[in-house]
Amino acid sequence: MSSRYVIHLPVTAADLARAKILARTAVRSLAIVTRVDPGETTVSTEDNQGVRHRVFCDRRLDGGRRCVLRADHETPCAARVPR
Repeated sequence: MSSRYVIHLPVTAADLARAKILARTAVRSLAIVTRVDPGETTVSTEDNQGVRHRVFCDRRLDGGRRCVLRADHETPCAARVPR
């Protein structure tokens, strides 16, 4: 039995791009909560929730942290969002 639980929070958006933007914004707003795992954040269509689109890169960095950039980024991974 696992002691880790996942919260599924249904939020709607007009399209995939907007859903990813909303998910990134929500996760970054909750960044002060240490249990939020950006690398596991995904979005899906309401009618096909089994097909999920990753929002953040899931690569691990030194020290166990994950890259905070978009899933499809072409730059090197980063621990902080570049300004």
